[in-house]
Amino acid sequence: MSPSVSPRFLSMKEVSRHCTKNSCWVLLGTRVYDVTGFLRMHPGGEALILRRTGTDISQQMDGPPHRHSDNARRWLEQYYIGELDKDGDGDDTQAPRQRRKVKEPPVEEEPTGISKCSKVDLETDLVDWNKPLAWQVGHLGEKYDAWVHQPVDRPIRLFESEFFESRTKTSWYMVPLVWIPLVIYMTWYSWSLLGQEKTKLHITSNFSILLHKYSFPAIFLLGMFLWSLMEYCIHRFVFHMRPPAHNYYLIMIHFLLHGQHHKSPFDGSRLVFPPGLASFVVGTFYLTLRALFCEGLAASLFVGGLFGYVVYDMIHYYLHYGSPSKDSYLYNLKAYHVKHHFEHQTAGFGITTKFWDHPFNTVIPSEEAF
Repeated sequence: MSPSVSPRFLSMKEVSRHCTKNSCWVLLGTRVYDVTGFLRMHPGGEALILRRTGTDISQQMDGPPHRHSDNARRWLEQYYIGELDKDGDGDDTQAPRQRRKVKEPPVEEEPTGISKCSKVDLETDLVDWNKPLAWQVGHLGEKYDAWVHQPVDRPIRLFESEFFESRTKTSWYMVPLVWIPLVIYMTWYSWSLLGQEKTKLHITSNFSILLHKYSFPAIFLLGMFLWSLMEYCIHRFVFHMRPPAHNYYLIMIHFLLHGQHHKSPFDGSRLVFPPGLASFVVGTFYLTLRALFCEGLAASLFVGGLFGYVVYDMIHYYLHYGSPSKDSYLYNLKAYHVKHHFEHQTAGFGITTKFWDHPFNTVIPSEEAF
């Protein structure tokens, strides 16, 4: 909220009325927040917030069991709607009062000049949100890394051109719609090749193993396992590369590849890979396997990896927008991934599994979801 705008005063009676999924308000001290739009995004589930509607959540924010990160607190400020009127006479909403000034919480400025506590708008942020961001982020220089890892709840426009902008957006259902038919075809093709009993895995020049069609499920699962390693490596070493502060174009490329997702993690149109971009990764994966192995083995590994990719994109979307049941695998994975976005951007690179975080020593410390 801009310092020049007088806060809206709300009575406790009015706050207590907003206690449902359709309208959910909470308090942080005397500050009132409308978190209705955040319910389905909350890693701990809707119920944790709904149980605290109309109450002060200061204790939950400070912990234990979990002390919320600066980014989580900054995120909350986007839902600020007014101040609790403790001296009110019960009216639903009080007009701004000149007789009393509300002391705003201090805003601590970081060395980068970016506020973690203030609401994101043109007065406090480093970019003009009314213009495409692709051409702006490169000018942030050394401030880019801190800025891109301070998430906001708002859509991002990358390009002025509607044609190019539309190519950066993909509905989640396009992933299975495009790739599952190929998975089905390649499954049949691989099974047929192995069924000819001509596919051999050469261990040495004098020793080889004949691969029967009944070995296909094991090879398929091995392909999925290989994809999980690729998923980790791409996420960590490509998407989370730190572009040089002086290189305008590398900063822009990083933002287009993955930075925009960290800046706006709940932009539903950019949570899965556009099929055109994914086809380069898929094609490279197949050609690499084909260069290393015979056709039957390469095709069987490829289809397993391709299915692993589809599972990855669907799980990634669900981790942002789904509401898994408490204590389930996906519930814990959702909390883990949200921590990666809000608190531990240099760890937790596994999406479908935490497995590869262990050997690479990038596991996020275990802690309950906020």
